[in-house]
Order: sequence, then structure tokens, then C-alpha cells
Amino acid sequence: MKKIFKPLISVIAIGALSLSINVDKNVLANNIANTCDYDSASKGNPDFSTMNCLLTETALIYDVPPEIVKAIAEGESGNWRHFDGNGEAIVTADNGIGIMQITNQAGYNQDRLKSDIVYNIQAGVETLDKMFKRKDLPSINGGERDVLEHWYFAIMAYNGTKPVNSPIVKATGERNANAYQERILRIIEKLELIDLTELPFSHEHFQYDSNSKENIKFSAMNYDFDLPLNKSKYFFETNQKVSATTTNVKFRSRPTTDSPSIGTLREGEIVTITGPFEYEEVSTKKNHFVWYPVKRSDGTKGYIASSYLNYSTSTPTPTPTPTPTPTKDYSAYAKKFADFSTTAWWRDDMIWAIDRGLITGYGNVWNPKTKKYETQLQPYTQLTEAHFLTIFFRYAQKDELASVKNTSSWNKSGLYNMAKKYKMPVLANEESTASKGLADKGISRGKMAQLMASYHHGKTVSQNEAIQFFMDNGITTATSIGGYNPDQILTRSQISAFIQRYESFVSKQK
Repeated sequence: MKKIFKPLISVIAIGALSLSINVDKNVLANNIANTCDYDSASKGNPDFSTMNCLLTETALIYDVPPEIVKAIAEGESGNWRHFDGNGEAIVTADNGIGIMQITNQAGYNQDRLKSDIVYNIQAGVETLDKMFKRKDLPSINGGERDVLEHWYFAIMAYNGTKPVNSPIVKATGERNANAYQERILRIIEKLELIDLTELPFSHEHFQYDSNSKENIKFSAMNYDFDLPLNKSKYFFETNQKVSATTTNVKFRSRPTTDSPSIGTLREGEIVTITGPFEYEEVSTKKNHFVWYPVKRSDGTKGYIASSYLNYSTSTPTPTPTPTPTPTKDYSAYAKKFADFSTTAWWRDDMIWAIDRGLITGYGNVWNPKTKKYETQLQPYTQLTEAHFLTIFFRYAQKDELASVKNTSSWNKSGLYNMAKKYKMPVLANEESTASKGLADKGISRGKMAQLMASYHHGKTVSQNEAIQFFMDNGITTATSIGGYNPDQILTRSQISAFIQRYESFVSKQK
């Protein structure tokens, strides 16, 4: 089954949602059904390839990444089911209807939500689009619609901004793996075969009472993450150059894994999109991804699963006998640190810091889940001011830090004397118990920038001057002081990235 654009759908997809809301919903539904060769009057669940088409085409009309729509349909209905064995729409105990589990949504025909899969999907996608446009939900970076991680809070709101969906468990400070949006994102990872970036949220930004049904109150309304995020794989265009995301990517003769392989792509190899994507050829195979027809540099044509393609501006360099890029071995780190993740965005940054002795981890940590004492990195733990100074001086003044002596009964006096020596305007001091306590409070992004910039310049600079220094020299990707999110508390994983970028900047000055 190939992706076929009807004239109206083509116009709407290009014109985005502002145009589509003025088009009759019946017209949209009919065109989607025709595009996917689906009989809307049928009372049975369509085959997987057809359902993939219905979900994907509806998502594209509303300028929503299809990966998200298909994952929500999976999470809500399980196995993309709308009808039960008797041809009746599945309705749950809380009155969630059909494949998208539409519940108490005003403006929709309840009977049609049950009888018409296309209408049900359309209602779900419209609801998700409205969640993305809400101004009372936090935004991420510039809020570009084609970036999957930017939909984090819209996905949360699709289920509800209730305490149960807080990204962080208030009582423990741990990641809430059971939050609705976290579960949906894991579905994308599993079935679209995309390694999403886990966004490092801070618990103080989510105010709620675990025993209350009141919505979460968000104290941070924009997050600026200096992280590698993922664009949707459904917007590649004909003649566009794209690259393989990993090595040994199968190059197929037809759009199905049942077809013979006609070779493999190495990681980073550039290929050219030769036409619109196509759906799985075998209708009974359940794939969330789609297939793109592509051409290699030697002129060979075939199909690659969308999951294994990425945006690229590189010009391909023909290599007659390509050498496969070896897969990086993370086993030693995973063996040493029980919470090391081979797929987390921070893995290479943390390894950089570990290999240089900047981060050593916590030993003999009791894990109630495994019932073992472990060595952990605790990447999502808040970074305190004292921790930052220790890590930074391990990088910048290793020998001096190793020999520094405390000058009072306060066990951090030597560390803070070093900070004073290098004109770093720390918050903690030994004048009072309260002042000492600031050493163990989470350090903000703004304060971290101020301490690093003051060290670099050999004099105390203001926080805004420090952030500007970061922006001017590539230590952050933020383009404004507000966009840098100076009040956000740092985690252990984030500091590795900042120091690594600082080192890169310093090395260029030599």
C-alpha cells in the first residue's frame, strides 16, 4: 500500500492546521478513508497496514508527528483495536471510546465516535493538537512541532495533568516511569525504533499534593535543554539527502522485512529519498514505522525503514569498500555503575567525566528494588554547590584540590577557600549554620554559569554576563538569557556536558 495524496489532503498537509479547521470534518474523514482504501462503514478492525495509514495520514493533516499519534493509539487501545469481537466499539469503565479512548470531549458526536474509526482518530489528533497549543502548559526549547520530545507536556495533558503524571515522584525525587507520557514515549522507542532523549526535569517545578485530584501546578513554563533531540521521520522529501542512524541497516528490495536484503548501510552513509514513504507491504505485519524508497551513491535503489534514517546536510563521499563503524562498547561502565544507561542522552558526556576522574559515583548505595548495595552514578540527582565546586576543581585545579586543607571544623572550608581565591561568588560560607547549609542546596544553571565565568575571567562577573559568555562561546545553545533558564537546578548528568563544552572553548583559545 503506497502513500497516496488526494488533492485536498495535500493542500491541508502543506497549509497546516489553520487551514484544516475550516474544512468539514466529513470531507477530511472521507479523504483519509479513500487514501488508505478503508471502508468506514465496516464494523471490524482494519488490518495493521491500513490502521497505520489511517493514523499516519490523520496526524500529517494536523501537523502532528505520526510517531506520537500511533503510540497513543497503541497505549490507549492495545494492539490498535477499536471494535471488539462483536463489532461493537470498545468502551472502558471511565467511558473512554475506541482506539483513541476519547472521553468526555465536547463537540463530538458520541455515536459516531463509536461507529467510525476515522472520526475517532481525528478527534484524538485534534485533542492532542489542542494540548500542544495550550499556554498553561510548559514549552520545550522553541516548541517546534516536528521535534518529538517537544510534545512531552501535550502527551501528558492528553491523559491529564494530574499528580500521577508528574515526571518526578515527589516523595523520592526519582523519575516517574508510570507517568502516562513516559509510557507513551517508551512505546515510540520500542515500536518506532527511535532512541528518545530523556528530558532532565527538576522536581521543584511540579507542585502537587499526591493525595489530591487537583492538577499539577507548573512553576517552570519553558525548558531550554542543550540536548540532542529527535525530529519526526515522516517529513523527508523526494531528492532529500538522509543518513543511516546505525550500522548494518538492512537495504530491502521491497517495503517489508519479508523481502530479500540487497545489502546493508553503514552508520552515517548518505542516501537520497526517491519518493513518498510507503506502508508495510504485508498487511498482517504490525509495524509502526514506514518505508522510504532510497538510492545509494552507486545508484542502487531499495527501501529503508524510516526508523533508521536521519536528517543530514552532508555531501556523500563514495567509498568503494566501506569499513563498518565499530559499535561503542559501554559494557565496562554498565558493569561498574548499576544505573548507567547505554541509551541515555548523557551516556557519552558522563563517560567523558568518569574517564577524567571528575565523577566517581556513589558506592554502597542500597537499592530496595534489587535488594543489593550498588555503585551508582545517580545522573538525575540535583547537583549541589559543593558538588559542583568539587567536580569543577577536579577538572581545573586537580593538584591543588588534592592537597587543600580545611582551615576550620567545617569540612568544606578548604573547598570554599579555593572558590574565594579564584573570585567565584559562591552562596555558602562558614559564618553561620544557615550559610553553611547553602553548600548542600541545588545549584542553579545561572549560578553555575556565574561561578565558571568568574573563574575563567579571574574576577567576579554578574550572572547575566556569565550567561552571555556561555552563549558567545558555544558553552550553551541558548540564544537568550531567559531561554537559558537560569533558575533551573542542575543535575549531575548536565554538569558533564557544560564542563566538556567549556574545555572545548578553552582549547581553541590556546
